[in-house]
Amino acid sequence: MYQNSFHIAIIPDGNRRWARKKGLAPEKGHKIAMETVEKIYQTALKMKIPYVTFWLASVDNLTKRSKREVDFLIKVIAQEIKRLIEDGRIKENKVKIRVLGRFQKIFPKKAVKLIEKLIKKTEKHNFFFLTILLAYNGTDEMLEAVKKIIKTAKNTTLQITEDVIRSFLWTRDLPPVDLIIRTGCEGDPHNSAGFMMWQTTYSQYYFTKTLFPDFTPKEFKKAVNNFLKRERRLGK
Repeated sequence: MYQNSFHIAIIPDGNRRWARKKGLAPEKGHKIAMETVEKIYQTALKMKIPYVTFWLASVDNLTKRSKREVDFLIKVIAQEIKRLIEDGRIKENKVKIRVLGRFQKIFPKKAVKLIEKLIKKTEKHNFFFLTILLAYNGTDEMLEAVKKIIKTAKNTTLQITEDVIRSFLWTRDLPPVDLIIRTGCEGDPHNSAGFMMWQTTYSQYYFTKTLFPDFTPKEFKKAVNNFLKRERRLGK
């Protein structure tokens, strides 16, 4: 049904708006969103989708909001990481989990150790691939890659090619994204912060008004089936 490199990336937008509409604190939206992440990924596993990426927190999410909200967001993410460590289905399905971004600089040491433990525990798995983006911005990723290329070029003869640029990206081991699902789009479908700009050159989009805490496995399947019916021209 899918190619071995079939890759879906999910931008789970609308957690705070969901909470606000229900008269709840933003933290409640983040908590329910983590439960939604689990439901959606388990659905993706059942559908045998090889690559899934979740953008759980941008740099702005973790630096431009109240300390209370940021602390809670980090807490629920850490709880989700711990759950993944203990989830036998990850080992059973041989899911390799990557966590990419500047989380080591922003997250507390205890949470960083949990993340590193999860990465280490799944590093030899090679059947399914789950990527979690934490403290991640696409523009930040590209800027870091350019800096590393310049530094390397000073000491070696380096010919700049597409493959070379890709090799310096945080997301270098991931295949191109086939489908981007963005939730919570109320009349303003858009990308954010150069999200995975290298891997999304020819991506298709699925925008929905559904706020992420209400995004169901049923709608996830609908998005995938919608994509599979499309004609992809890939610039041709």
